Amino acid sequence: MTETHATIPGAAPVFPPGRYGRRREPERRRPVLRWLLAAALITGLVLAATQLYQRYGDPEYKPEVITYTGITDTGVQVDFRVTVPPGGSAVCLVRARSHDGAEVGHEEVTVTAAPGQRHVTTRHRLTTTGRPFIGEVVRCRPAG
Repeated sequence: MTETHATIPGAAPVFPPGRYGRRREPERRRPVLRWLLAAALITGLVLAATQLYQRYGDPEYKPEVITYTGITDTGVQVDFRVTVPPGGSAVCLVRARSHDGAEVGHEEVTVTAAPGQRHVTTRHRLTTTGRPFIGEVVRCRPAG
């Protein structure tokens, strides 16, 4: 006795004609076009982000110590320059350290640039709890 199989193993299924619509052809791939579109999209996003950061991003507050003088047992005088946005202001942390590196005083100092100016030069007398060895500006941030 022989068996009759309803399907042929390994062959593609046979559908009745016109019943399920037409079968799609395998899609032709265009990898170069996709890569070019992706590169153009990334370039556009980077340019937009750069423009927005320059216009609205965090401005640079750059302190620079010019000199520290007038060192006594109770204080130091620190002269420093800060770069701010034109006409802007900043709050700078000024500190003094002793010879062994311990902090002997610190204070926040607010500086404001004249309209249209980007640099502020300031002289500040910092009171300390011991004899300072150095006066420095640690950082500056936007005022407010």
